[in-house]
Amino acid sequence: MATSPTKKTLTSQTSSANRPPQQNLKFARRTSSGRIVSLSRDDDLDMSGEFSGQNDYINYTVMMPPTPDNQPGGTGSSSDSKTDVTGPYGMSRFRSESQDMDRKPNGEGVGHGGAKMDRRISVMKSSNNKSMLLRSQTADFDHNRWLFETKGKYGIGNAFWSQDEDSYGDGGMSMQDFMDKPWKPLTRKLSVPGGVLSPYRVLVVFRLIVLAFFLAWRVRNPNEDAYWLWGMSTVCEIWFAFSWILDVLPKLNPINRSTDLAALHEKFDRPSASNPNGRSDLPGVDVFVSTADPEKEPPLVTANTILSILAVDYPVEKLSCYISDDGGAILTFEAMAEAVNFAQVWVPFCRKHSIQPRNPDSYFNSKIDPTKNKKRPDFVKDRRWIKREYDEFKVRINGLPEAIRKRSESYNSKEEGKEKKLAKDQNVGVLSQEPTKVTKATWMADGTHWPGTWLNTTADHAKGDHAGILQVMTKVPEMDPVMGHADEKQLDFTGVDIRLPMFAYVSREKRPGYDHNKKAGAMNAMVRASAILSNGPFILNLDCDHYIYNSLAIREGMCFMMDRGGDRICYIQFPQRFEGIDPSDRYANHNTVFFDGNMRALDGLQGPVYVGTGCMFRRYALYGFNPPRAREYLGVFGQTKRTATNPNRSRSPSDQEDDAESQPLTADHPDLSLPKKFGNSTLFTESIAIAEYQGRPLADHSSVKNGRPPGALLLPRPPLDAPTVAEAVAVISCWYEDKTEWGDRIGWIYGSVTEDVVTGYRMHNRGWRSVYCITKPDAFRGTAPINLTDRLHQVLRWATGSVEIFFSRNNALLATRRLKFLQRVAYLNVGIYPFTSIFLVVYCFLPAFSLFSGQFIVQGLNIEFLSYLLTITLCLTLLSLLEVKWSGIGLEEWWRNEQFWVIGGTSAHLAAVIQGLLKVVAGIEISFTLTSKSAGEDDDDIYADLYMVKWTSLFIMPLTIITVNMVAIVIGMSRTVYSVIPQWSKLLGGLFFSLWVLTHMYPFAKGLMGRRGRVPTIVYVWAGLVSITVSLIWISVNPPDDTSRAGGGNVDI
Repeated sequence: MATSPTKKTLTSQTSSANRPPQQNLKFARRTSSGRIVSLSRDDDLDMSGEFSGQNDYINYTVMMPPTPDNQPGGTGSSSDSKTDVTGPYGMSRFRSESQDMDRKPNGEGVGHGGAKMDRRISVMKSSNNKSMLLRSQTADFDHNRWLFETKGKYGIGNAFWSQDEDSYGDGGMSMQDFMDKPWKPLTRKLSVPGGVLSPYRVLVVFRLIVLAFFLAWRVRNPNEDAYWLWGMSTVCEIWFAFSWILDVLPKLNPINRSTDLAALHEKFDRPSASNPNGRSDLPGVDVFVSTADPEKEPPLVTANTILSILAVDYPVEKLSCYISDDGGAILTFEAMAEAVNFAQVWVPFCRKHSIQPRNPDSYFNSKIDPTKNKKRPDFVKDRRWIKREYDEFKVRINGLPEAIRKRSESYNSKEEGKEKKLAKDQNVGVLSQEPTKVTKATWMADGTHWPGTWLNTTADHAKGDHAGILQVMTKVPEMDPVMGHADEKQLDFTGVDIRLPMFAYVSREKRPGYDHNKKAGAMNAMVRASAILSNGPFILNLDCDHYIYNSLAIREGMCFMMDRGGDRICYIQFPQRFEGIDPSDRYANHNTVFFDGNMRALDGLQGPVYVGTGCMFRRYALYGFNPPRAREYLGVFGQTKRTATNPNRSRSPSDQEDDAESQPLTADHPDLSLPKKFGNSTLFTESIAIAEYQGRPLADHSSVKNGRPPGALLLPRPPLDAPTVAEAVAVISCWYEDKTEWGDRIGWIYGSVTEDVVTGYRMHNRGWRSVYCITKPDAFRGTAPINLTDRLHQVLRWATGSVEIFFSRNNALLATRRLKFLQRVAYLNVGIYPFTSIFLVVYCFLPAFSLFSGQFIVQGLNIEFLSYLLTITLCLTLLSLLEVKWSGIGLEEWWRNEQFWVIGGTSAHLAAVIQGLLKVVAGIEISFTLTSKSAGEDDDDIYADLYMVKWTSLFIMPLTIITVNMVAIVIGMSRTVYSVIPQWSKLLGGLFFSLWVLTHMYPFAKGLMGRRGRVPTIVYVWAGLVSITVSLIWISVNPPDDTSRAGGGNVDI
């Protein structure tokens, strides 16, 4: 055996007072009892507490092991020993195998060297639990100090690995153990504290038990004096209990998540052996923005959204932006052209000064000090210049309609002149008396006809009848950064990347006789066009009024997609945040109870539902394929979990057909069959496999399954040529989807007003899962209608889609076994919640009926009924407080949500149910539209729309409920006062519930009162007179029952 050579001593340098000390190396030996005994002179030196920052391994101890070239006795062997000794960090693979067998019971060593045989190598850290290997791979460890005396060989101490051996000993350390890069997660799952979640679950179970006893008591104790009142109230209460169960069960497992952007940058953007130039290895992202009507969706708002996308913090060469103009309007087209021109200075300005947010309108209107955290001396000058440029940009956008009209009139006049001259030449110089017919076309700036919708619509140029348009407004960016330079007329962009992402305008072809399927059809057209042009494996879809508020939002979502198991995620849903909402949030526009409560809870199951905007999709999942390693859940409650056979992997279509009978799930289910009919585009079909491969996580560790090798996405994209663009135009034609599975199994699903919920449901039904990503600051921000009528029509559309889902094959009752039980309950609640409006309307009238009749829903307000009522109310209050605690919403937000639930339930939800039933039963479609409108009083007030009263038929039911309950209160009080034997218990019961209804209806009533929030005095006077008159007439017609028995007189008017 080779003897150990002379050791070189490493000494620690003395540190200055103003600088952390250098690494301090100490030698030690381990006694037979496992205790560490220091052999260094500076044993008392401990600086880890004072300088415990990034380099928290200032002090470490080296114990030399008996390696092949430093054996203390020269004859010791390590082949017969074991490595089951536990070190300070668990089982250490750095421990020698001869530690136990070469030691006497009294602790004295056997063989040559004595105490030298106890020397082992390890790192004894003082304050951190990082392993040695993790420190070495995260730049927290100095290799030069650790690999001392290696003679250029990688090993321990002065030991080295021989060229012909892969490992030392039987099952010992190998070279691969030190070369493997430890896998660092990109995301973390943070559980809700048990002190909040456990009481919440206990209260849910307790309230379920109390509700069961209460409903049983209600059924066994009818009101014999008013069976009709008792029966209606009992049925409503049973339904409310069922609806509450559907709502609360999916909330039992809420979770939080966090991302590690530093780890993402380390993995994908840092130079490495596979990426020597430091190019980004992140996958491509295609951003979709949809718009349809420039009158309802102002072009300036859309342009600001596009500018925020082009300036997002993501590799420029990996980002592409598409806008779908479903109206084919030239105003939108030219507004986007203006936006691209302004982006050439706005995007570099944002990169130079790290601007947040990167929507120019939001940035310049922000009340935060713009100079905060800005250090460059030219920032103020640059900001002043770019603000002037943006103001000029807004003026140009606002003047586009007039410019387009004048241009078109000029060109049409020239065409008319040419026609007259031609007619004159044909008539031998005589001008014809017949008027010259010239089509009033809409002209582009280059002097050609606009192929889309004209200002004066005609055949082939109308909203539902125009050619397909695809215009690439910015070319494919170069792979490497293009640095700017100083310009006297513009800003100094020296050292700033001035590239812009690729941006394309898309307007699909529309022809009469084709069902274009509204927004879902437009999104599918963009999916196909983008697959031809850029084929980003991930798709982010935004509404035109939702801009990117956090420039790192795409990177935050990419952390989940690129993390271990990310290949099973179909989409990342971000919460919707809104601007321009009135401070009191009168109509619960922020909807925080849903976005911070329900969606966060669904994230603990199979994932949140898709809500239409702010969602990052996996393109491969949109194509209708099943996820890798899918699971199915068996049993009544899905308690048994097993791996489902995936027909997507490693099998040809013929093998899949032959083995269809052996599949664990029904082969005829629409969500489990593989998509086959994508259309006749060869380029599109070839892009599917590429998108699937590029969307895989990085295979940088053995635990990452279905990954791709590092450096696979470093090649530049080829430039676009004419045949490629022509193919992209072909796939957005109106006939392309004929005899295909688009809208049925592929892409956005057709057949529902809420295509977003159905599309997300189909993915979950195949076994995919989704993730809810809450970022700080908010990822996206948009606008929401603050007007009562607009808000109710928005809720009406959502509820109508839910009714359509309930009566379709997308009902959760027909879901596959790949959908978790509680996720199935959540989707079932999506289709059922509008039907609660029927019972809610009846229950809102019950207090009035009680006051009119002098009866109550129970025989009397006995102690048993009041005890049940108090217990249920207290449980609900405590549950709400705990839900507010783990969701982070405010009590005022929760109360506004409760109020609008009653307002929307008695108006929009009821209308949606009626409309859905008429459509299913009789095939009649009813649309609720505005009938009259009054303008706002102050155009300068940003909340002027809040006070606008737009009459709609949705107001009828809430107004009826308010009026009837107010009249019933007067009648009930009059009846009790005029009674010889007043029944105060019945009055109090009906009065309490009537006030409960009116309290929830207060925002609705306030919305009808106008800007000042008050009603003229004459209205109160007439209302009082009418109520008193009606109550007296009611009492005279239907006197109290106890007056005749008590011998009282009649009331004369």
